[in-house]
Amino acid sequence: MGGPGDPPEGTPEGGPGGAEDEYRSVVFDESFVRAARLQEFSAKERMAEHTPAVRRRPPRHRGLGRQALILVLLIAVAFGTAIYMGVRHPYGSAETRRPVESLRITVIPLAPQGKVPGATDAESLYTRSPAAPFEVGAEGIPLPASRSTAHFSDSQVVTALTTVKDYIVRSSLYPEVLTGREVRPARSLIDSDQLDQFDQSFDHPAADGRHAPTGWVIRIDPARAQLADDRIRVLGSLEAGEADSATLEITADHTFVYALRPTGSAADAPASLFTVRRELTFHLDRDDLRTHQVQLITSYVQAGPLACAEDSAAYLRPLLAGQTARSGTPAGTNPYETDSPTALCGTLAAGAQPKV
Repeated sequence: MGGPGDPPEGTPEGGPGGAEDEYRSVVFDESFVRAARLQEFSAKERMAEHTPAVRRRPPRHRGLGRQALILVLLIAVAFGTAIYMGVRHPYGSAETRRPVESLRITVIPLAPQGKVPGATDAESLYTRSPAAPFEVGAEGIPLPASRSTAHFSDSQVVTALTTVKDYIVRSSLYPEVLTGREVRPARSLIDSDQLDQFDQSFDHPAADGRHAPTGWVIRIDPARAQLADDRIRVLGSLEAGEADSATLEITADHTFVYALRPTGSAADAPASLFTVRRELTFHLDRDDLRTHQVQLITSYVQAGPLACAEDSAAYLRPLLAGQTARSGTPAGTNPYETDSPTALCGTLAAGAQPKV
């Protein structure tokens, strides 16, 4: 009979220490056995049916992980930044936009002191006039060196200057605009809040300082004159500044010189020069910068040779080669009408005419 620690059949043959020693490292490691937790079930638990062999511990409740907490904080910061940037948006909102001013127009005819000089060759007229050093076309409207202002970046200033130059080119150099056939090239660049005034000016021209088409564009009476040379001479400058913190102000001062012949005349008919100086003030807010449009605020025009007695609101009606100014004065000015503009007329200096 075996000892108290041996199996009933005794120690198996085949190795020292029996099967217990042989398989001990495989079945139960000693350290595993020592570390095992012993649990004694109560009598009630042992009598109950389907009692699980091991009692399960409830899962441990862990707090929010550090990575999850950081992620939540980042989302909160991003959301707060988006709200702040929406409130402080650099382009403002439509509700805070300042009302657009109406254009104020002054057109001054310049009457010649004698006969208007002329020549068959238009180029010779230019070379013998003060317009000899002028550039041709848009080359005479250079953009100045631009710098940022207190409230507008350099790129915004460049956009404003480029848009203003585009308007000046379309309103002063486009043949279809000069001859009165089209207004759309210039109209498309006008701020939408000024379109009613623009359209009324062309539909119902008036010398009231507000509705003269010649304040918006250079418009030569097609029944009287036509271009003798499409190489229009131009000289002038652009300057940028701020009207206020929300508005850029661009001032433009340019002189345009046109070679003209009588409408329907032969190519060898004498040509003469017609000079127009335009001093314009533009405003552009951030909406205008985005849409590439302008607000034309003031238009001060001097043009000659013209007759003082003729209406220059709807069209400029130049005096051509060999013609003289008819006697007459501008329309009367009524000092009792506060809204009535002053009728003005000047004399074209002899030095402004070509030497022929």
